[in-house]
Amino acid sequence: MERGNHTVTEFILVGFTTDPVMQLVLFVVFLGVYSLTAVANATLIVLICNDSRLHTPMYFFIGNLSFLDVWYSSVYTPKILMTCISEDKSISFAGCVCQFFFSAGLAYSECYLLAAMAYDRYAAISNPLLYAQTMSSRLCICLVVYSYTGGFVNAIILTSNTFTLDFCGDNVIDDFFCDVPPLVKLACDVKESYQAVLYFLLASNVITPTALILASYVFIIAAILRIRSTQGRRKAFSTCSSHLVSVTLYYGSILYIYSRPSSSYSLERDKMVSTFYTVLFPMLNPMIYSLRNKDVKEALKKLIWLTQSDV
Repeated sequence: MERGNHTVTEFILVGFTTDPVMQLVLFVVFLGVYSLTAVANATLIVLICNDSRLHTPMYFFIGNLSFLDVWYSSVYTPKILMTCISEDKSISFAGCVCQFFFSAGLAYSECYLLAAMAYDRYAAISNPLLYAQTMSSRLCICLVVYSYTGGFVNAIILTSNTFTLDFCGDNVIDDFFCDVPPLVKLACDVKESYQAVLYFLLASNVITPTALILASYVFIIAAILRIRSTQGRRKAFSTCSSHLVSVTLYYGSILYIYSRPSSSYSLERDKMVSTFYTVLFPMLNPMIYSLRNKDVKEALKKLIWLTQSDV
């Protein structure tokens, strides 16, 4: 890509540290996290597909979230592992564009999917007798398709606007992946129009889903308060507590990174926050949705028993 008298053909990913010992330690840590992410999410998908008790709208969305998380983690972690053990820290311009595009598309898709899951919890708690009718298979599939479509259409907008910036001087990205803050730092001049695009995408992909989630939980709380028994209230709240934890962790880190003006980006601090929602969060999700879930535990016990029986 040529801009003025400067041609950018590749970027250098600094990563987390230049200390060889720490790089090896980080390699082991990230390999363990990635392996656990893949195994945990794949196991949850298998359980949801194989156990008829989990063939409900809620688990349909959880299964799609697990699929998305495996894909999401795979966008970053293999490159992180390579930069930890290889002296070559470079990533081609095309590779940076692809990583950036899938990163944005999957992040935005997860925002929409979490909003769809909030509506699912509202439908289940506000009128449980009509839940199956309200959350039909067609509606569930449409919500997932819309989540991916909206996510990747907006990713196209962000990617095209970001990689038409004028990159000049240093091509070193002080981060472990191609993201908005470090790329903006490399740009010669960031116009107000680009900042406007960032705010538009923040509003459409993060603020709007957040508002929908908050609205859903207002109605959920109102529905729970109408339940007379304490046990019934506790049971109703427990069905959406996992989703609430997931939303708080994910949206909190996303808003922290992208809701500030580009002039206030702090790459070292942002790098640590980015690690959470790109690498650690996909590992935590299956734990959040399964550790306190009796149905998932029973399905896992059944799968283990069937596996041992076959042996």
